[in-house]
Amino acid sequence: MNPYELIKKKRDGRELSKGEISFLIGGSLNSRIPDYQMAAFLMAIYFSGMSKRESVDLTMAMVESGEIVDLSKIKGFKLDKHSTGGVGDKTTLVLAPLVAASGGVVAKMTGRELGHTGGTVDKLESIPGMKLELPKEKFIEVANRVGVSLITQTNRLAPADKQIYALRNATATVDSIPLIAGSIMSKKLAAGTDGIVLDVKTGAGAFTQKYEDAVELAKTMLHIGEGAGKKMIALITGMEQPLGNAIGNAVEVKEAIDTLAGSGPRDLVKLVLELGSNMLMISKIASSRSAARKMIEANITEKKGLKKLGELIKAQGGNPEVIENSDLLPQPKVKIEVKSEASGFIEKINALNVGTASKILGAGQKKPDEFIDLSVGIVLKKKVGDRVEKGEPLAVFYSDGDKQKINSAKVKFLNAYAIGDLQCDLPKLFYARVFGNKVEKFSPL
Repeated sequence: MNPYELIKKKRDGRELSKGEISFLIGGSLNSRIPDYQMAAFLMAIYFSGMSKRESVDLTMAMVESGEIVDLSKIKGFKLDKHSTGGVGDKTTLVLAPLVAASGGVVAKMTGRELGHTGGTVDKLESIPGMKLELPKEKFIEVANRVGVSLITQTNRLAPADKQIYALRNATATVDSIPLIAGSIMSKKLAAGTDGIVLDVKTGAGAFTQKYEDAVELAKTMLHIGEGAGKKMIALITGMEQPLGNAIGNAVEVKEAIDTLAGSGPRDLVKLVLELGSNMLMISKIASSRSAARKMIEANITEKKGLKKLGELIKAQGGNPEVIENSDLLPQPKVKIEVKSEASGFIEKINALNVGTASKILGAGQKKPDEFIDLSVGIVLKKKVGDRVEKGEPLAVFYSDGDKQKINSAKVKFLNAYAIGDLQCDLPKLFYARVFGNKVEKFSPL
């Protein structure tokens, strides 16, 4: 096969065969096909798109480029949840223990930060002693004993995706729906779980800012997953403003613990209940969303999810005393109030700007291998719909004391807030459920 001819074929909008796609992916991985030709191929996909069949073939070629994890030694129906990324999205830290406490088995390989969005691994690493790189045997043992295990993704999963993602990042082809879907699902399919609930974000703080793009991405990922024999469902959820109040790493762990203890932010609790209900339904632990919701609500009220998080932390080498004493988490050098420059009602909070401000403070990386300060971040005091007076705190910055970082972050953060005279409705949190080829508009129970 000739890479030039295949690039031309896709550029002209024609479908590639499974063999042709495998040839290009395999050739990229073993360097038979140079980066400049793969970059051209990715741009051809960006402009010409891919059919559903091509998307499946692309994903499976990336899956087969590396290790496929065998989780057959984990008892029961193995569950996973994937979020396409948001600001303040600590959902996994709350959701996984609650689902496990309800009788589910969550065996999840999770990732680090991406762009302006935080990573679950980075958050979990703020728990003293917590080990996220476990041998496969230990991962399986913890999942069987505790009902939940969370580890970092290995480089052996879908290595072709890692290489292609680096090219996408350098060639302005990150936001191609077939390429996003293939990247996410190649790692999910290689990770070996039986059922996956997708949380596809839309809005200012999401990678798919348009609702229509979020639906298309959800449908594409469902088609890929169901074609591989996985039970799948997707929720389209809002990311106009940050989820919850905490943005960072240790600050998000604390908020997750507070939520499991029954005092979490309303939007985070609603999202956890809806995602958890769908996880219990696809695993047939519950027969309806309402029954599943009651199970999860009971596990918050009775603090069974909190207890399960403590068991998980202990099983993976961490200090479970953080559950009762959040001072054991990394602490910032200083806490600084960021005050409102006007009086009125909060009309809008741009989640992207808030995520970027947190990153400026040091909660994320600006370049690979840069140090992440797990103690820094932002805790919001006012959200959309709230009344604020001039000089009243909008948020508290958790900082290392670097004035340049603080000032830069403050400018970005204050630009995120729109304050007006009239109280407005809260931003939409739930848009739709997508299953099979159906899109169902819904509201939480």
